[in-house]
Amino acid sequence: MKFSVLGALAAALLGSTVAASADPVFNRVASFPVNTNLPAGTDGKSETSAEIITATADGSMLVYSDSPLGGVGFIDITDAASPKPAGFVGLDGEPTSVTVLGGKVFAGVNTSTSYTAPSGRLAVIDIASREIGASCDLGGQPDSVALSPSGDLMAVAIENERDEDLNDGALPQMPAGFLVLLPVVDGLPDCAKARKVDLTGLAAIAPEDPEPEFVDINAANEVVVTLQENNHIVVVDGASGEILSHFSAGTVDLENVDVEEEGALTFDGTLTGVAREPDAVQWLDGERLVVANEGDYEGGSRGFTIFSKSGEVLHESGLDFEYRVATAGHYPEKRSGNKGAEPEGLEVGRFGEETLIFVLSERGSAIGVYRDTGAAPEFVQLLPTGVAPEGAVAIPGRNLFAVSNEADLVEETGLRSHVTLYERAEGVAAYPMIVSRMDDAGRPIGFGALSGLAADPSAPGILYAVSDSAYGMQPTIFRIDASGHPARITDAIRVTRAGQPAQLLDLEGIVADGKGGFWLASEGRSDKLVPHALYRVDGKGEIKAQVAFPPELLAVETRFGAEGVTLIGDTLWIAIQRPWKDDPKGTVKLVSYNTATKEWGAVRYPLEGAETGWVGLSEIALHGEHVYIIERDNQIGDNARLKKLYRVPVSALVPAPLGGELPLVAKEEVRDFIPDLKATGGYVVDKIEGFAVDASGTGYAVTDNDGVDDSNGETLFFSTGKM
Repeated sequence: MKFSVLGALAAALLGSTVAASADPVFNRVASFPVNTNLPAGTDGKSETSAEIITATADGSMLVYSDSPLGGVGFIDITDAASPKPAGFVGLDGEPTSVTVLGGKVFAGVNTSTSYTAPSGRLAVIDIASREIGASCDLGGQPDSVALSPSGDLMAVAIENERDEDLNDGALPQMPAGFLVLLPVVDGLPDCAKARKVDLTGLAAIAPEDPEPEFVDINAANEVVVTLQENNHIVVVDGASGEILSHFSAGTVDLENVDVEEEGALTFDGTLTGVAREPDAVQWLDGERLVVANEGDYEGGSRGFTIFSKSGEVLHESGLDFEYRVATAGHYPEKRSGNKGAEPEGLEVGRFGEETLIFVLSERGSAIGVYRDTGAAPEFVQLLPTGVAPEGAVAIPGRNLFAVSNEADLVEETGLRSHVTLYERAEGVAAYPMIVSRMDDAGRPIGFGALSGLAADPSAPGILYAVSDSAYGMQPTIFRIDASGHPARITDAIRVTRAGQPAQLLDLEGIVADGKGGFWLASEGRSDKLVPHALYRVDGKGEIKAQVAFPPELLAVETRFGAEGVTLIGDTLWIAIQRPWKDDPKGTVKLVSYNTATKEWGAVRYPLEGAETGWVGLSEIALHGEHVYIIERDNQIGDNARLKKLYRVPVSALVPAPLGGELPLVAKEEVRDFIPDLKATGGYVVDKIEGFAVDASGTGYAVTDNDGVDDSNGETLFFSTGKM
C-alpha cells in the first residue's frame, strides 16, 4: 500500500486543528510527577517510571507499573486536577503491565535471570491493604496483561524478549514466546486452569520464535495478540485457546517522509515495503481492531491501521498522524532514520455516543485523538503530554483520560516521569498553541526549537521566530500569524549563504531591520567553530553581512553567548546569556553595536540568584521607552523558580567601551511567566526564550522545545496582553 499525504490532509490540518467551541474536547488538567510517590526512605533521585497504567472501576484511583523501581504505584485522582500520591507496592521483580478487577491489581512481573532463561509470574495486589496475595507462575517473561470486559478471563503475552545486542537483535532467539489464558473465578485468577497457547509456526518471519507484545480481549472473549518482531497478528478464542485467525500485519510504502537525521526537517524521502511491526492493539468492536505501528528492528510505518479480525485492512493512516505531530512542532528529527514519530501505545474509549482512538507518539510525546466513524477515522485533536508516553487509560464515566510517561531524565535534565490527566468538556482545545501549515507540495512545514521572537514593525499580530542549532542544517526564520488560536506559522524563510543553507549558526535572536530584512544573533561556540556573530539577512533570508564579535569580547568569552537582539535607532543591543570571564558575580552583559559607526560597547545587567543550577538571559525586545528582558533559571518542573520578564529604561542604556568599567542598569519586574507555563496543566518547561511586542502593543512569548530531544516537544506560545 502506498500513502502520500497531499492536498486533502493540508486542508484538514488547516480546518480541524481546534474543535468548534460547542464540541467536547480534551484539555490537560494535571501532570503528576511520579517521583513524589516514592516509598519512604527512598533516595529522591532514584530512577522511577510510569509505564503501563490502569484505573479502578470508579475512576478515582490510577495504578501504574514502575519497572526501574520494581513495583506498582497508586495515584488518588478523586480530584483529577489535583492528583495525590497514594502509595507504592514493591515487587520481587520487574512489573511489565497492570490491570484492575474489583479491589485487586493484577501485575505481570518479569523475574528472568537472562534472555535464555525467562521467567515470570502474575501477582495479585489488594488495593485496600496493599498486600500481595495470590501469584501464578507464567512459565516465561510476561509483557502485556489484559482483562476481559466481563472480568472472567485474563490474557498474558509471554514475550520471552530477544537480546537486541545479539546478532543485531535478529530473530530467531529462543526460547519462543506464547500466550497464557487464565480463567478468573470470584475475582481471582485460577492458576491451576491456566492454558498455554502455542503461537509457533504462524508468522512468515521467524515462525519458530514468536514474540507476543500486546494483548486485548473483546466482549466475546476473543483475544488479539500482536507479534511485533514477527510482524504478525493472531486472534484466539479465549475459552478454548483455539486460534481463530492469524495474518501478517503487512507493509506500506511511504512518500514525502523525513528519513535522514541531518539536523533539518525535510519530509522529502521515500520508504518502500516498510513492515508495520505493530505494538499496541485494541478492539474497536467485535469485528475490528486497531494497531499502533511502532516498528522494531526492521519496520515501523509511523501510523496506525484498522484491521478486520480476519486480516482485511479497513483503514491505513499513512502519514496522517506523523504529519499532525510535525505541524504541532513535535516531530523528533533525531528519529527520522528509525521510526519517526513512533506510535507505540493505544487506547480506545467510548465517550457518550463516540468511540475515540488515542494514538501515542513515544518519541514525539504527543497523543492523536481520532473519532471512529466505522470507516476512515476522523481526527479530533492533538494532546501534549510528558516525555515518552507509554500507556493510557480512558475513564469515560468521569470524562477523563490518563497517560503514563515513562522517561525519567533525572540525570540529564532533571525532568521526571509523569502521569498526565485530561478532562473532556465542551470548550476549546488549549493546545496546540501554535501550528504550521502544509507547504505547496502537501508536506508539513516542520518547526521546533523556537529560540527568539520579533515583531513585524507595521503589521499587528505578525511575528517572526528563529530556530536554533537543533536544526543546524536548516536555519530558518518563521513567519507567525498570531491573530487566531492557535497561532499559525505561515511561511518558513531559510537562512542562506549564496543560496545554500547557511552553516555554523546557532540562531538565538531576531529583530526586523526596518528595511524589509532582519538582524540575527548567533550564539557562538569556539570549540565547535561556531562564531559569536551578528548577521544581516534580506527578506528572503540571504545573508548580506556578518559582524563578528570584537577581540575585546572574544578574549573573555564562554560558550553561553548571544540569546537575543533588538534594535534602538542605529544600535543593536545583544543579551548575553550568562556571565563571561570578566563579569562581576551576579551580573551579565548587554552588549551594543552601532551599525553606523561600527562601535561596540556594553552595560551590566543584575541577575537574580539561583537556588539550583544557573540563571541567565533569554531575550531582549524593545517597546516604547523600555527594553524587555527574559531572565530564567535552567530548572524544570517543580524545581523551576525563575521565569520572569523584566524591563530596563532605554535611557539607562548608555554603553561604555569594552574592556573597562561598565555601568550597571536597574531593572523592574514586569511578569512572572510560571503561571503562564502552568496554564495548560503541564509541568514548567525550562526554556522560555522568545518575547516581542507587536505593532499594536500586544506582547507575545514562546518557549524553545529543544528540537524534541530529551523534551516533551511542547511549544507554548501565548499573549501577555497590552504592554
